[in-house]
Amino acid sequence: MGLPPKELDIIRRGCLLHDVGKIGTPVSILDKVGRLTPEETKIMQEHVTIGRRILEPIPGLAESMPIVLQHHEWINGGGYPFGLAGEEIHLHSRIAAVADCFDALVSDRPYRKGMPVDRAMQIIREGIGTQFDPKIVEVFERIASGENAALKKEELGRLAITIT
Repeated sequence: MGLPPKELDIIRRGCLLHDVGKIGTPVSILDKVGRLTPEETKIMQEHVTIGRRILEPIPGLAESMPIVLQHHEWINGGGYPFGLAGEEIHLHSRIAAVADCFDALVSDRPYRKGMPVDRAMQIIREGIGTQFDPKIVEVFERIASGENAALKKEELGRLAITIT
């Protein structure tokens, strides 16, 4: 995407810290098998504002804060916590959203096995225009299907945060 090294560093830090607020989420919700109740969903969604409270006092992380706060915003305005849409969502957050989703889909969780890369990519493509920025997905797909197509899913997951 042609972003300068300083922005890449901001994105890298934000991606590493984006879910730090989950330390305030009960393990019973984080590891629950099956659908969350509406109340559990509300508690889970609080991780972005908890993350902000944890990281706000650290001046060197201010530029990465949009990723922590906005990585669950959807391009169509259907995400949380603010219901932002389109370019109201910081570019760094739109990038992190695709990378985070891919990593979540291909990674093993206590409640399910990670899915194959092809299926994860299909789900991401299905989210274009609703959950994800089409331009970001286009770049991610180009990287995933190019010379890196033979990468194992763990390596592609690490690559996800470098799609810029």
